Amino acid sequence: MSEQSAPSPTPAPELSSDPAGPLPQEIANALKRDAAGLVAAIVQQHDTNEVLMLGWMDDEALHRTMTSGRVTFYSRSRQEYWRKGDTSGHVQFVKSVALDCDGDALLIRVDQIGAACHTGTRTCFDGRDFSVVTGHRD
Repeated sequence: MSEQSAPSPTPAPELSSDPAGPLPQEIANALKRDAAGLVAAIVQQHDTNEVLMLGWMDDEALHRTMTSGRVTFYSRSRQEYWRKGDTSGHVQFVKSVALDCDGDALLIRVDQIGAACHTGTRTCFDGRDFSVVTGHRD
């Protein structure tokens, strides 16, 4: 009986050394964007796993996020890029970026400084729970 080794994971595409350069083609091809060309970006605190917020990114916002160390979103209402914390001081420092299995959502793990929500709460979900019937395993 021979021992088989697990297949090695596909290496992540290398980023351009030019921060102003385009998103690597392998990543751009893997994204499944909505009709507006955007992908949902779930932001999570890297050490506590708190889900902080949801934002939207296009290729440029994702490239800026991956090459600057700070999270950049695309504002659907203002039709412009915005970098979290530039006006509030509540900065998000990038720790990792991952794409889900369907290619239609990003998980951005960050070190969040201060509140993640524009309302001043730590997360955009604080105090916004619905009353639900909970399920249980048998």
